[in-house]
Amino acid sequence: MRKSPPILIAQQAAQAGRGSLSNRGSRLQPFTAQWDDGLAAARPDTECRPVTARSIISRNNSPDVPFYQSINPYQGCEHGCVYCYARPTHAYLDLSPGLDFETRLVRKVNGAEQLVRELLRPGYQCRGITIGANTDPYQPVEKTYELTRQVLLVLQRARHPVSIITKSSLVTRDMDILSEMAAEGLASVAISVTTLDDDLKRRLEPRAPSGRSRLNAAAELARRGIPVHILFAPVIPAINDTELETIVKAAADHGARAASYILLRMPLEVRQLFCEWLACHYPLRANHVMSLVRQCRGGKDNDPRFGKRMRGEGVFADLLSSRFQTACKRHGLLRSERGTERTDLFDPAALASLGNDESSAQGRLFD
Repeated sequence: MRKSPPILIAQQAAQAGRGSLSNRGSRLQPFTAQWDDGLAAARPDTECRPVTARSIISRNNSPDVPFYQSINPYQGCEHGCVYCYARPTHAYLDLSPGLDFETRLVRKVNGAEQLVRELLRPGYQCRGITIGANTDPYQPVEKTYELTRQVLLVLQRARHPVSIITKSSLVTRDMDILSEMAAEGLASVAISVTTLDDDLKRRLEPRAPSGRSRLNAAAELARRGIPVHILFAPVIPAINDTELETIVKAAADHGARAASYILLRMPLEVRQLFCEWLACHYPLRANHVMSLVRQCRGGKDNDPRFGKRMRGEGVFADLLSSRFQTACKRHGLLRSERGTERTDLFDPAALASLGNDESSAQGRLFD
């Protein structure tokens, strides 16, 4: 068997409240843009710039995900999860997938209005929309801008099915909308819980709510009749995999109907950022962690193949799958329930008055 190469990365100091240890350049440009001198400071501030989106609904044909359409009101994410598979998308903004990703955010200020236009297009076929497939729709800046809530109001008015993926308890703010939609089979929420260890959470996802806070949010949603799915993701070998059974039990205890998991993925720049994080926080364990990852990825750091990228393969991956199935069966959880919202109630005519006068659509919808 080929011996895994050791991690040979100079250890860097972690910054309070930040997941990345560096601001490495992107793969697409020899130089990256820096918005101001904030990153020269010891603790860079967060900036969220407005953009006008030319489209708001993204589509994919991946067999690994249970949705075809998605909306992301924000680019970048202040939660700072070092493992985030969406980090490489910041390269398309000429920004770093490192600290830029969690400090240089973009908000799509016209998201709701653009959604109205797209839902009204001739030939639009109603299929479930997932909010938060890339970056968290309830990250801290949502408290200020409420872009996710505005999108939900459009979908509610059109009786369009929606599912949400988040690791934030802020989702409970919108229970008024979600509970009404759920009563018609139009809404569900998947809450990502990575760990119940607060010390690990602070290192791994520094500006996200605690695992217990997320479970409490799941319980609140469930009490309001909103279907809840707990997503144990990512599973990181020798870091949080020992919590699998505990988190599955907690999911059932807090009203979740279903659960699933995703093995750590490290596409493109994520690999270097994660290895830096390991070398800083777990220097004696880093090579062991990466050895287990490579055992699940055919000897590589990452395997992007459909059917393999979410679960991995090999002895460790098979054991993880067996443990998860056993835990779900023991606690009466389905292994997946996302993507089941109904589409037969879609009523684009309810949006027609908003689409006729784009300049005043936002005022009529959100007053």
